Amino acid sequence: MNRTRPSRRAVIAGGLSLAAAPALDAFGGWGRALAEGETESHGLSLFGDLALPADFKHFRYVNPDAPKAGTLRIQIKQTSGNQNFDTFNTLNHLVLKGDGAAGMDAIYDTLMSGTSDEPSTQYGLVARAVRVSADKLTYRFLLRPEARFHDGSKLTAKDVAFSLNTLKAKGHPSYRVMLKEVASAEAESDEVALIKLTPNRSRELHLIVAGLPIFSEAWWKNRDFEAATLDPPLGSGAYKVGKFEQGRFIEFERVPDYWGKDLPVNVGQNNFARIRYEYFRDRQVAFEAFKSGVMNYNQEFTSRFWHTLYDFPAIKEGRVKTEELETGLPATAQGWWFNQRRGPFKDIRIRKALALCFDFEWTNKNIMFSSFRRTTSFFDNSDYKATGKPSPEELKLLEPFRDKLPPETFDEVWVPPVSDGSGSDRNLLRQADQLLRDAGCKREGNALLLPNGKPFKIEFLDFQASLQPHTQPYQANLKRLGIDATSRIIDAAQYESRMKDFDFDMASRNMSNSLIPSDTLRIIYGSESGKHSGGRNMGGIDSPAVDALIDIIGRAQSIGEITTATRALDRVLRSGQYWVPMWYLGKEWVAYWDAFSRPATKPKYGSGAPSLWWWDEAKAKKSGTQG
Repeated sequence: MNRTRPSRRAVIAGGLSLAAAPALDAFGGWGRALAEGETESHGLSLFGDLALPADFKHFRYVNPDAPKAGTLRIQIKQTSGNQNFDTFNTLNHLVLKGDGAAGMDAIYDTLMSGTSDEPSTQYGLVARAVRVSADKLTYRFLLRPEARFHDGSKLTAKDVAFSLNTLKAKGHPSYRVMLKEVASAEAESDEVALIKLTPNRSRELHLIVAGLPIFSEAWWKNRDFEAATLDPPLGSGAYKVGKFEQGRFIEFERVPDYWGKDLPVNVGQNNFARIRYEYFRDRQVAFEAFKSGVMNYNQEFTSRFWHTLYDFPAIKEGRVKTEELETGLPATAQGWWFNQRRGPFKDIRIRKALALCFDFEWTNKNIMFSSFRRTTSFFDNSDYKATGKPSPEELKLLEPFRDKLPPETFDEVWVPPVSDGSGSDRNLLRQADQLLRDAGCKREGNALLLPNGKPFKIEFLDFQASLQPHTQPYQANLKRLGIDATSRIIDAAQYESRMKDFDFDMASRNMSNSLIPSDTLRIIYGSESGKHSGGRNMGGIDSPAVDALIDIIGRAQSIGEITTATRALDRVLRSGQYWVPMWYLGKEWVAYWDAFSRPATKPKYGSGAPSLWWWDEAKAKKSGTQG
């Protein structure tokens, strides 16, 4: 529900060390003593012991007595798989085909569940414990015998193995990339799922496996997993699909007899009786829907809206509240990406020239109320951001690729220039013009010609017009150089289709960062992800150095090693000029009808809003909000 809050569904950087937990009986509760070097645990952690003991009652930041009532009415704010911000036509978001509905993760359980207090830890959900071999390549997840699907059928290790094997073979390309090094998944018995990883596995692959959705083998047996479907899939989670109207809304109903409602990882969570996602193709229309109470919670991303529109009567009367929430999370990486699969953008000089034309200082002051900070790194607001010159440890990782990287990679790390704030800094435009000439471009009248003699045209692709106030001044600077820069706004379904096929010149995208970088970065920056339809490497980055550094990050054995390798990766990405970096906020702007209460304690990572909140009937009655 919250765009940046860590969840058990997210790809979470995983661990190698295990905290010992007492076996349930002399044979670990399933009939076999521990093998030599094998360990058993109630959770998995990256470094060090688990913070919570095996008998913990609930997470620190929840209200265990939170009532279960009311309806949370929101919009989708973060996508995964095949999901689309503006519409949906399938209830299977785990594959490439179609536009997946919002919120579908809520119907599925996972082997383990993450915590917002620990960046690299999961605790048992469907699995009550896990046994790990001495070489950390074999994982036996010991399932809870009481686990059930919504139809009452038992969730077994066969369902776990089926889900994992199906996602690896038929899932969205992102899943196929992540699961490449899973050697096998099978049911050793109904209550023991045996997962084997290859020696090339990444550091966190076992936690990725533990956080994947589990679906029913029996339900999917005679269905095409890769096809779009509006039949609600069978799940085992806290919610099930309720009413929906394709492309307009979808509701999820809390399962009153949910088998796992009293597990420590679930206590104080899943507090709403219903969760309803509304779809709107226009932000202004969505905002009006919030004002009228059609939605009762909204996270705002547009500074113009935040600073000018949140003064309607319900706010003045105190019936709607606004807040700026701190999250403790790394900044997202937002920018206009060049599609390097297309001729002009293959030349780094051209990409660098185009980046010089965006005047952030003017845009921030005149359009965004000076609310944002310039994105300078792919890992802003974290310890993984590169600064200054490379350290000796970074240089050691970079040296094998010196002849394949720009010289700037080995000097002061690249940062976007600070303009004079005029909107068209002549000095920066002169530098851009010279770079274009160096790349073989020529001016003919008011038009800039590419080295092949064709006019230089750039189409900025988007599915809504909200970024146009920011894009148009940037395009005006490009036009000053003779570049025919235009925008094309298309419907969301067509946009997603074109993005899947990399059919664009430039487009914006906002990428979330995990608390601890892992080799899941290959989904966004790895060369393989940029070569097949549906891959998330939208810019087409194809760099041996990037691939190698992501591998090093995935196999690092300490935070220090991860930090060094990620900073080196940041240098490579920044010197490659793969995008025009935009901006980040560093907090959350939220508005909500005064019908909610929240725990007194905030999680260490994330705001906890609104996923940890609950419906407060007294407040709702006072504010006139319908549940």
